[in-house]
This record gives sequence, C-alpha cells and structure tokens, in this order.
Amino acid sequence: MSVAKIMEISAESTEGFEAAIRNGIEQASKIVENIKGAWVSEQKLKIENGQIAAYRVDIRVSFVLQ
Repeated sequence: MSVAKIMEISAESTEGFEAAIRNGIEQASKIVENIKGAWVSEQKLKIENGQIAAYRVDIRVSFVLQ
C-alpha cells in the first residue's frame, strides 16, 4: 500500500506562468523524491509601475512516501 503526501509551494518567474510552474517543480524535485503529480491552486501577478513584474503560482505537489 502506498501513502501520498501533498506539499504546497510558491514559485515565481518574470517570463510567465508556465515558467513559474516549471521553476517550482524543479526546485521541489531537488528536496522531495517520488513526485507523482501537481496542480496549480492559484495564479497571481506582481505589478510594478503599471507593468507585470513577475508571475507567481501556488502549486500543490503530491509525492509517495517510502
């Protein structure tokens, strides 16, 4: 029987939401093994001087415990 755990992380990129998601998953995979899935729970924009300065995402990552 497998047991999974869910971890919530936040990530950011100046390039776009997809890049922010990719950054978050890459960083999470450095500290957590057996990542099996992820979903974006929230997307946000950081605005500076009327321009988009950064794309931010909150991601829930599921992984199997050993």
